[in-house]
Amino acid sequence: MVTVPGVDDLTTTSGIVALVGAVLGIVALALAAVLFVQLRRVRLAQRILLGDAEPRDLIAHAAQLSEAVATLRAYVEESALRLDGRLSTAEERLDRTIAYRGLLRYDAYNEMSGRQSASIALLDATRSGIVLSSIHHRDQARLYAKHVRDGEAEIALSPEEEEAVRLALAGELQETPPET
Repeated sequence: MVTVPGVDDLTTTSGIVALVGAVLGIVALALAAVLFVQLRRVRLAQRILLGDAEPRDLIAHAAQLSEAVATLRAYVEESALRLDGRLSTAEERLDRTIAYRGLLRYDAYNEMSGRQSASIALLDATRSGIVLSSIHHRDQARLYAKHVRDGEAEIALSPEEEEAVRLALAGELQETPPET
């Protein structure tokens, strides 16, 4: 019969102690490997939090971060106030720009001259602005400008000019004269 040297030694007290010691050693190595991986993760997180510079006190670093966040918050709030003021100014200026426009082309003297006369209304958001009318005749052309405030003209408007204002407020452009 062939016997393997040392196998019978495992049944003795010293063999059992050696076997238990080997198992405990393997478990200790596995535990050390797990702890090593966890330590690397903690150090990586610490390096991300504290940076790669010289070693720092965690509490001092947290206080420094808190101060930086407070400074940043104050800057953001100040910037928001500044932007709010600029936005209000821009909105006021936009209210005074042309918001409505209407164009009406027509024959002023019922001639067949290709509708060379035109009235254009240019109004802002408050429905104030001007109405320009260019009346073309065979041998002359006249330009009229009338001021409009809150949708009402200071000087009476012609039917074509009234139609140009109506078209402007309706957001339409029309190339043909109104039906009369």
